[in-house]
Formats: sequence, C-alpha cells, structure tokens
Amino acid sequence: MKALVVFVFVMLALVAEQAIAAPGLTAFTVTPAQGGGETYSVTIQILALMTVLSLLPAALIMTTSFTRVIIVLSILRQALGTAQTPSNQILLGLSLFLTFFIMAPVFNSAYATAVKPYLDETISSEVALEKASEPFYDFMLAQTRESDLAMFADIAGYGKLDPAKKVPFSLLLPSFVTSELKTAFQIGFLIFIPFLVIDLVVASVLMSMGMMMLSPMIISLPFKLMLFVLIDGWSLVMGTMASSFYV
Repeated sequence: MKALVVFVFVMLALVAEQAIAAPGLTAFTVTPAQGGGETYSVTIQILALMTVLSLLPAALIMTTSFTRVIIVLSILRQALGTAQTPSNQILLGLSLFLTFFIMAPVFNSAYATAVKPYLDETISSEVALEKASEPFYDFMLAQTRESDLAMFADIAGYGKLDPAKKVPFSLLLPSFVTSELKTAFQIGFLIFIPFLVIDLVVASVLMSMGMMMLSPMIISLPFKLMLFVLIDGWSLVMGTMASSFYV
C-alpha cells in the first residue's frame, strides 16, 4: 500500500513537472492594470495540468484489473437477485482493494525501478516515466487478446503487427479494455448459470402448483443465498478473479 501511495504522488509530481516547468514558460504572468491594479493570466501549462489530473483516476482504473473485477461483482449481485445488497459502495470498496492486491506486483516493480531511483535523484523524470510505464505495459499486454490487438491495428492502419516490435500504448489501451470487458462478461455468464437454473426450477414448480401470482424471485432468493453460502461463494469468486490475472 505504501508503494502504491508513493507511486501515485510521484506520478502527479512528474506530470506537474512536465506541464509547468517547461523551459522558457511561466506558470502565470502579472501585468499592470489601469488605476494601479494588477491582472493575472494563467498560461496553458496550468490548464494542461488540471486536465491531466482530472483524467488520472480514469486512466488508473482503465489500466488495472478494476474493470474486470467491478463488472463481475455487479453481475454476481444481479444473479443473486439481492437488489442493492451489497451496496454500490461495498462493491466499489471490494473491487478497489482486490485491485490493489492483484496489481501489487506491478506497483512494486514500478516503485523499485522508477519511483525510488527518481526520489534518490539517480534518474531523470523522463527515464522514471518510461520505466514506470513498463510494468503496466507488460501487465496489459499479457491480458490482451491478439484478436483485439489485430482489430484496432487494422482500424488504425498499422497493418499486421510485428511480434518483434513493441505495441504502441495508443493501440494497447483500447485493446486491453476491450479484452477485459469480454473476459468479465464471460466470467459473469458462468456465474449466472447456476442461479438461473434455480430460478427456472422454482418458476416451473410454482406454475405446476397454480401459484402464478407469487413471484418466483421471492421463493428462489433463499435457495440462491443458501447455495452461495454453502459453496463459500465469496472466497471462490474473489480467488478465481485474482488467479485469472496470473495463470
């Protein structure tokens, strides 16, 4: 956790340094105004910095395992039929901390190769940014399907990708997100099947008994919860998702 916090703050510092400390440009200027006052003008670097900071949370989420985890947990809640239980806050918290667990090797590698040397002033900010992006690049590339890479490469006009050459980040990012969405829905489909079977069985029994006015969801919910508890569902789902990134 300490490595992650330091990594995020250092990345913010590096972005600020690149956006504001450009040679020959100032962050803001002060000019005399009529009547003895002063006017202040903010340069484009501050605007660029604020834009980057607003997009940073989304970038961190979309380049980690968070997308797959939150989608699977949302589908699991829908399959159980428990409406807003667990609540959105709990699902987000579970997804966030499971993401920290899954991404720990990536964060630690980025801290050891980029953040710590930069804090020790042994490498420049440009080298630190390059080294910090390498663990994320390797993680995303390992989780990305070749078919998705080929699709976006064809759209962008790259042609056939050369395995010996490094895939550009502009191509890897959408391919990684698309692959994560596919994987998340595949896992969600497999989770949904046993609960769907219970709903079908309960609905068939109620129809055969002539109890058509009674909602099958009310009857099937206790059976689905019992099944989920008996198989230790939370541990099974969490462990399966965590291991799916490193197989």
